Amino acid sequence: MKVVAHTDGGSRGNPGPAAAGFVLEDDGGRPLVTRAFFLGEATNNVAEYTALIKALESARQIGATEVTVYTDSELMVRQLKGVYKVKSDLIRPLFERVNELRSQFESCLVVHVTRDKNTEADRIVNKALDAGRDVEEGRPTKSPSPAAAKCDIASQKRLRLGVLISGGGRTMLNIQECIQRGELNAEIAVVISSLSTVAGVERARNAGFSVKVIRRKDHPDIETFSAKLEEELVAAGVDLIVQGGWLCLWKIPPRYENCVMNIHPALLPCFGGQGMWGHHVHEAVLAAGCKVSGCTVHFCTNEYDCGPIIVQRTCPVQDDDTPDTLASRVFEQECLAFPEAIQLFAEGRLHVEGNRVKVKSKK
Repeated sequence: MKVVAHTDGGSRGNPGPAAAGFVLEDDGGRPLVTRAFFLGEATNNVAEYTALIKALESARQIGATEVTVYTDSELMVRQLKGVYKVKSDLIRPLFERVNELRSQFESCLVVHVTRDKNTEADRIVNKALDAGRDVEEGRPTKSPSPAAAKCDIASQKRLRLGVLISGGGRTMLNIQECIQRGELNAEIAVVISSLSTVAGVERARNAGFSVKVIRRKDHPDIETFSAKLEEELVAAGVDLIVQGGWLCLWKIPPRYENCVMNIHPALLPCFGGQGMWGHHVHEAVLAAGCKVSGCTVHFCTNEYDCGPIIVQRTCPVQDDDTPDTLASRVFEQECLAFPEAIQLFAEGRLHVEGNRVKVKSKK
């Protein structure tokens, strides 16, 4: 099945309120689906890539095998052709996702056209920007598979996230990319780093987030350190706290009980506890001769790597793995597991009974 897509993305402010949209047609020019997604605050380039990703995902859902995409983003086309390098940490994962999707078709061309030849995609994007929400005209001729179906998040209250980091901020960026693709009904209200010189601080600021640096060594005890964290989280109106590579134990106050999530790069309860982070975990997994590893998202308690498990995902351990290669494979699963857990929380589907999390069925 051959389809033609017109995609467009726009931001009123760059960064500013942004939307991404596409029009899918069969090879006879008959419309299949026209859809746009309101992204909140984003740049033009993020919006253009998001539009392309959404179009390719929709084409896969309706069973297309060959796709020709027309876009008026000359920058994106040149990046995809390798003429320009992708330097932005926010754009690089989107670029990689596009290439991953393109490889799933027998043929996938992305062609630059002038704006006057992309009017329908431009129209639907502006419609979403004016409405401040997702819009859709027409539906795919084939229903998405359960694995590809997305939650209808437009009607839900947007979840305010506080992201705690102690390193490069890759988890933070992954969550933001999921938000920008319309997969998470959330926004990052504040980023708090336990260190001032890590790359994640600069990346968070470059992404336009409110960034606070709260170092454990600047406080006389864990109580004052924890109180300062709580003060900033409350001031930001945070609903859920996400620990993405956060290495500091803190006392979680009653107001945030079962509202703090952590991701661990192994299958808890194994390979957890104080000192088990980063490569220490992967080295231990390899030393134990494990055939399977993965990641665990869990609610936090006041002990390292304890608390009810929400989501676990697995990956194989190869005979020739090093800590680096295993870490890379585990992180791929982290990029799926954490957004899944956050969205379940946003939908109110997580129920904690003792040390067990039960996931309610979706109504």
